Amino acid sequence: MKKVRKLRMDRLLILLMGVLLIAISILGARYNIFPAKKYTAADFSIEVIKSSMDYDNDGIDDYADFLAGAKKDAANHPAYNGTYWPDGGYPSDNYGVCTDVIWRAFREAGYCLRDMVDNDIRAYPDDYPDADPDINIDFRRVSNLEDFFDKYAISLTTDINKIEEWMPGDIVVFNEGMHIGMVSDYRNRKGQVYIIHNGGQPNRDEDYLKRGTVYKHYRFDASLCKDILVRWY
Repeated sequence: MKKVRKLRMDRLLILLMGVLLIAISILGARYNIFPAKKYTAADFSIEVIKSSMDYDNDGIDDYADFLAGAKKDAANHPAYNGTYWPDGGYPSDNYGVCTDVIWRAFREAGYCLRDMVDNDIRAYPDDYPDADPDINIDFRRVSNLEDFFDKYAISLTTDINKIEEWMPGDIVVFNEGMHIGMVSDYRNRKGQVYIIHNGGQPNRDEDYLKRGTVYKHYRFDASLCKDILVRWY
């Protein structure tokens, strides 16, 4: 009897270990815990679009600057923290949320996205139903950025399989307006782009499209809205 009972326990243990390994594999793949080969646009014969603007006159076009700024934030890996910051609204570099990736990317290109959003909210309050207005926080709310980019950015496809229409530096809103990120220069084996974002996850530049639902997709061309631009200072 003892041998039979031990055999059953051994089988149960093996079964539980198998289930655990499967769960770890699924979660690891979903949240990009395990290393995966990264591709670029060139691997799929896709030409990367360059912006006609170089707002900060650094010899690098705006889209490349957006990407560089987002990459810097990803490498810095700020802790996820949505604390309200008075006296300007900017969190310290070691803290941030998803929206902080965006204004930091714009800063790299020479834009003060905070002031651009705040100015527009004050000039057109009806266009921003979720705004206070409050310069310290409005530029850090996804809904306000969505309203801003609806007005001033180019709206693009939300079909992730149209891989040639996704470019580094594009802005993407996810999950019915609950999250925001920026398109990376990396792609998965299908050619689908990686997303640079901060949701508190380990990998900030990752294959996020497999678990995040694209809601809106933008490209900010500053040449189309020069009257609303504000330089970083």
